[in-house]
Amino acid sequence: MKINIACPTTGLQKVVEIEDEVKLQNLYERRMAQEVDGSTLGEEFEGYIFRISGGNDKQGFPMRQGVLTNTRVRLLCKKGHKCYRQRRTGERKRKSVRGCIVGQDIAVLNLVVTKVGSATIPGLTDDSVPRRLGPKRASNIRKLFNLSKEDDVRQYVIAREYTNKKGIQVRKAPKIQRLVTPLTLQRKRARKADKMNSVLKNKEEAAAYKKVVAQRLAEQKEARRSLISKRRSTRKSQKMAASS
Repeated sequence: MKINIACPTTGLQKVVEIEDEVKLQNLYERRMAQEVDGSTLGEEFEGYIFRISGGNDKQGFPMRQGVLTNTRVRLLCKKGHKCYRQRRTGERKRKSVRGCIVGQDIAVLNLVVTKVGSATIPGLTDDSVPRRLGPKRASNIRKLFNLSKEDDVRQYVIAREYTNKKGIQVRKAPKIQRLVTPLTLQRKRARKADKMNSVLKNKEEAAAYKKVVAQRLAEQKEARRSLISKRRSTRKSQKMAASS
């Protein structure tokens, strides 16, 4: 079985092939996201702790979290599911995936270093690869450089310079997301003012509508009273004329 070990702190990966079945027995029946002691895989990993992040079987089918079996199953997948990308809107498809439990059919197992031991491993912890791209969100930039709210985040953006096809030196930097500027605060105040003005306008229109409805009802009642009084007066006059 091939073990693909990744170290997030250094940005390096290393593939180790283990043929000893005694060492592999410590990985069998383990689930994804479980942690494994590095000493069970070899003396060079003494003190290391690994987390199982996934793997593939001999035919290339990936392990999927939440499928509690060590065999291959066929699942009806739709948009948003792991191990599936829809080609048409509303499409569902039955796909073969491997369960989240490590079995003997696994060809490549992916491990992530969660705790680094005392000894350095060549090609994994002895060197580091610098990140080509820096953080993009304003809060992550502040976290990386330990900045306060008063510091200007735009001065700390990680940019890179390169020469384009025309031979011009170009500086390329990401657009900072969720950056709070005076313009964004002004727009926020404007949105809040529009909302309050809309609420006040709705209240005024509702009050005016109620006033008009009450006026119309009063007019209808007055018209009905006058109609009834007219009918009574005509009936009275008719009775008087008949009696005379």
